[in-house]
Amino acid sequence: MLGIKRLGLLAALVLVGVAPAAAAQAAAQPSEQDTQYLQAIHQTNLYEIAAGELAQEKGQNQQVKELGQQFVTDHTELDQSVQDLAGQLNVELPSEPTSDQRSALDQLNNASGEEFDRLWVTQGLAGHLQAIQATQTEISQGTEPQVVELAQTALPVLQAHYDALVLLAEELGIPVPETSPTGTPGPGGTVPAPGGTTPAPGGTEPAPGGTVTEEAPVPGDTEVPLPEQS
Repeated sequence: MLGIKRLGLLAALVLVGVAPAAAAQAAAQPSEQDTQYLQAIHQTNLYEIAAGELAQEKGQNQQVKELGQQFVTDHTELDQSVQDLAGQLNVELPSEPTSDQRSALDQLNNASGEEFDRLWVTQGLAGHLQAIQATQTEISQGTEPQVVELAQTALPVLQAHYDALVLLAEELGIPVPETSPTGTPGPGGTVPAPGGTTPAPGGTEPAPGGTVTEEAPVPGDTEVPLPEQS
């Protein structure tokens, strides 16, 4: 009988010790930076999947079609990881692209032939540049290890997409940013900064959510923080 009472006491002590830890874990929430990154990269994925599908359907250039297919595959895989992690951290994700992204997709839907190819590459350069910048910011400023790890996994994928778009832009005679996401000089020319106006060479890029050019609205997310300027 005494043994049963002791076991009951031990169980009670264990529960007392576990309860605060469980409560603390339940109360823990990812930082605003981590939350915004998950939401922003999810919206990027939504846009890139939709744009990639359009590239396969409407692209005139074979490389546009092939890149579109690759983007759909890679961003679908990345987004599954984003959704899984967001579910674990109780982060609510947006259900659709931003208004700028929807405008960009509308322009792609209304374009055809060479015009479509050039517009798709231009938008892809700007969208991936913004995604890379946001991912670099998460890696340097994020506090939730799982979100930072996700960003570290996403970065080389986004960089590979951007590099492929740069090569294609050169072949098609499309201007690319003066400065690449890694800070190395680009082949020349500029494209509108994600959600903003065209930055002057070597100048500071405007924050997302600025003026969008009428020629090619770029997919953007007004909540994505820009990385610190070096």
